[in-house]
Amino acid sequence: MRFSLFIHMERWDDSISHEEHWNNLVELVTMAEAGGFGTVWTGEHHSMEYTVAPNPMVALASLAAHTSTIRLGAGTIIAPFWNPIRAAGETALLDVISGGRAELGVARGAYQFEFDRLAGGLSAKDGGSYLRELVPAVKKLWEGDYAHDGDHWSFPVSTSVPKPVQAAGPKTWVAARTPETHEFAVANGCHVQVTPLMKGDEEVQDLKDKFDAAVAAHPEADHDPEIMVLRHTYVHSPDDPEGWHPGAEAVSRFYRTFSSWAFGKKAPENGFLEPQPLSSVEDRPEFDVDALHRSAMIGTPAEITERLKSYEEMGYDEYAFWTDNSMSHEEKKKSLQLFIDHVVPNFR
Repeated sequence: MRFSLFIHMERWDDSISHEEHWNNLVELVTMAEAGGFGTVWTGEHHSMEYTVAPNPMVALASLAAHTSTIRLGAGTIIAPFWNPIRAAGETALLDVISGGRAELGVARGAYQFEFDRLAGGLSAKDGGSYLRELVPAVKKLWEGDYAHDGDHWSFPVSTSVPKPVQAAGPKTWVAARTPETHEFAVANGCHVQVTPLMKGDEEVQDLKDKFDAAVAAHPEADHDPEIMVLRHTYVHSPDDPEGWHPGAEAVSRFYRTFSSWAFGKKAPENGFLEPQPLSSVEDRPEFDVDALHRSAMIGTPAEITERLKSYEEMGYDEYAFWTDNSMSHEEKKKSLQLFIDHVVPNFR
């Protein structure tokens, strides 16, 4: 099982500038590359300070100049926000700039807040049909001239300019949860990204079972489908038995902020929203720090190695170390270095 880093600029107040946050992100990415991580992933989000990521292609193109071997993954672009011609051309340009290191992840989108601002109020629940139309169109555009007449986009003969460096095009991933999306990915020459969010390892197994069923249902697939699992990860020293607690509290804050953006009724102020208070999620045990200690990947190097070995035994090809967790840059560095020094060597 290989490792990747999933990261955004994560800004919780205005005490640190965006420039400093960007420099911190670059430092973590170069640490990951030096530590043997195969890919860095950064996604797409709009008007949200806690995940600053308006265009992953811009961020990844800059990271290409700061790195030499780590692959550069857009994880993920939001399908309804991208014309296929733009998605194909920008990903291909990233591939050219990086010397063939681009990977593309595509998702249907999640926050209605973003759909209200970038997709004319389209329901976020309807994003899946855009994903299913976008992915095949992008692949055709990478191949050459292609005309498209679909439900959401229509254009005369066009092509991706530039063309990707990678002969078969950048490796393409689909964010999947339902059996139907797993099947779509496998049937369309893609790989699968999954996240159990706040659920436990039983969800990790369930998502793998859905993937396996999709692979079995499509023996005609002309590629070897892979699956990646993404989890909030925090490693603490074994010398501090209570070292897990700050990590669990930070991940709780992250998810309570996610909940404010996804389900809350308050309007953001200049891109900021406060996390939902603990009192408002008392009936949601998954937000409790003890529950997050068990569900998120939080623990000593030995504890994390043991859990990751079980993921490897399930058949996962890639584990994405999700570093967004509301902690300081120094705390993130310590956690990542412990993972590099004491977890990664156990999988070589």
